[in-house]
Amino acid sequence: MTLKSHFVTIAKYNAWANARLYKMAHELPDEAYRQNVGAYFGSLQGTLNHILTADRIWMRRMTGTGEHPDKLNAIAFDDLPSLQAAREAEDDRILQFIEGLTEADLNQELSYHTLDGAAHRQPLGEILSHFFNHQTHHRGQAHAILTILGVAEPVSLDLLMMFREAKGS
Repeated sequence: MTLKSHFVTIAKYNAWANARLYKMAHELPDEAYRQNVGAYFGSLQGTLNHILTADRIWMRRMTGTGEHPDKLNAIAFDDLPSLQAAREAEDDRILQFIEGLTEADLNQELSYHTLDGAAHRQPLGEILSHFFNHQTHHRGQAHAILTILGVAEPVSLDLLMMFREAKGS
């Protein structure tokens, strides 16, 4: 497996896991979706918005295009249906970006600035590793929020489940 094929797989996983997470979010009453449960971004709404916001910030850094929020706790979309539509569009954008890369691109250094203005330079492959790990980290928090809100057994977001579903087992 090449590094690029790994990132393509992870981009597909990202979209798959987000779809499962949003399906669970839609099963909640709106007040539960917005309820502050003491998580880092407060609620499921805050956490899901943060994941999209961070993705958009990184995609802007990597591609030079797209939305560029100026704070990590931005509520890009107040309602869940609009947030889900934006999430799906961003997941498509991420996959298209990854599919368009070459192995050589992954070793190229990217210069960027953090939201506080600090300058950094890192290989794109390292940035993508962080990018996808960040999503997984916060989806784990969202999964825990679902449990706090009374979802007895949130569906699995494990990568192996995606592989098993693809094989029909």
